[in-house]
Amino acid sequence: MAASVLKIAINSNRNPNGVTPPRRFAYSSGTVKIATFSNNSKRTPLFSCPSSNHYVRTRENMFQPARIAGSDRVSGSDAHTFDVVIVGAGIIGLTIARQFLLESNLSVAVVDAAIPCAGATGAGQGYIWRVHKTPGSEKWELAMRSHQLWEALAKSIQNQGMDPLLALGWKKTGSMLVGRTAEDCSVLRKKVEQLVEAGLGAEFLSCDDLLAEEPALELGEECGAAFMPDDCQLDARRAVAFIEKANRSFAAEGRYAEFYYEPVTSFLRSDSSGGIEAIKTSKNTLHIKKAVVIAAGCWSGSLMHDLIRNAEIKLNLPVKPRKGHLLVLENFKALNLNHGLMEVGYVNHESAVASSTISDSRTGFDASTASISMTATMDMSGRLVLGSSRQLVGFSTEIDESIIARIWERASEFFPILKQVSLGDLSKSREVRVGLRPYMPGGKPAIGPVPGLSKAFLAAGHEGEGLSLALGTAEMIFNMVLENPQNVNPTPFSV
Repeated sequence: MAASVLKIAINSNRNPNGVTPPRRFAYSSGTVKIATFSNNSKRTPLFSCPSSNHYVRTRENMFQPARIAGSDRVSGSDAHTFDVVIVGAGIIGLTIARQFLLESNLSVAVVDAAIPCAGATGAGQGYIWRVHKTPGSEKWELAMRSHQLWEALAKSIQNQGMDPLLALGWKKTGSMLVGRTAEDCSVLRKKVEQLVEAGLGAEFLSCDDLLAEEPALELGEECGAAFMPDDCQLDARRAVAFIEKANRSFAAEGRYAEFYYEPVTSFLRSDSSGGIEAIKTSKNTLHIKKAVVIAAGCWSGSLMHDLIRNAEIKLNLPVKPRKGHLLVLENFKALNLNHGLMEVGYVNHESAVASSTISDSRTGFDASTASISMTATMDMSGRLVLGSSRQLVGFSTEIDESIIARIWERASEFFPILKQVSLGDLSKSREVRVGLRPYMPGGKPAIGPVPGLSKAFLAAGHEGEGLSLALGTAEMIFNMVLENPQNVNPTPFSV
């Protein structure tokens, strides 16, 4: 595969993915970086999954959804009406749409300034590993619920005679958090104890056991790893294609529509209640009966700021774009991995911070500050995926070759065989993925209703955990909108 992130000029009428879009597209000038993906997947089944503890919101009346009949929602008019409108077609937005379509009779529209996988989702590594998670943390319950739902989805696909690998890129890799020193191993032993106490099948691997699992590692005699053999990973692009195809199957009922390449330009609010009645895009007006969900990744903060600029609403949503690079190598025979790996320092992979000295007047961040931490896995096609970097450099998505070189050098410290290969010789067989993670100070996403703006909900700030937290987030938003009991306490994520 040729190197680089694919650039698509969005003022042309080309279809970049080879997929026929079911809705009209309003193209604007400019360029968007996207990741290509396949759309040869099956319909997502409705599945059941055991619930955890319930958190019930007190209310007088529970909303009972009504059957929505087909109407003029996809007609030639520039005005449409939906129960729920979702702004953002990444993994968060699409799974929220899926939740409403499968578990209610509400109609749903998805709006995006680009297309699915144009942002952080398409540039991600695809892992939903748990070995680096912290039991008892504020995100722990949501992470475990999301993982439970992903496992249930993969199982339901299998039960219908389909292959989860083909449908989702679902692959049992196991995950390892790798250390090189006695101090690292002390941390890893405690991590394993925490995970086991939380009910997960984790184990500590001594140096000999680690090298038996991953012979390519050369880390010295003090190395070790926390290991979760049952962990899995996904192919984000394939999972998105699967979910999107399932969502589109509801279009014939008049319950689903997509408005891609249509940036949101404004909210239309009620004069009496102040609630959102509609949103305007560059080409359409979408009237809203029940809810609008802002799930626009790192653009959510600036979008909300622009939309409520003239309203008497105070909203602090300091989500920032956190740039990341991944290096993907095709037909790379020099290194083969049996599991997904990340270095123990990944847990504290937080050193890309806002600079106190403004070196870039446009972004307010120091472009030279970057955090590099080794992650490595093989994807469903056998390609080697190496990461990862974190930078706060504004909305730039340009490939930085110096960052790629640092990722390669860091990986070489764990896999010395890579030192025998020149990175420059791999230019024709590499792909570089660049994405903007939606970073929130404090590390928690914002999930919940927008104070002072009825019908408006936020689901943003998942940073590098969008894929792993997606299904739990979708369930949480769904239950908030319909005032259903919650399976996960939403309080830590309140806006």
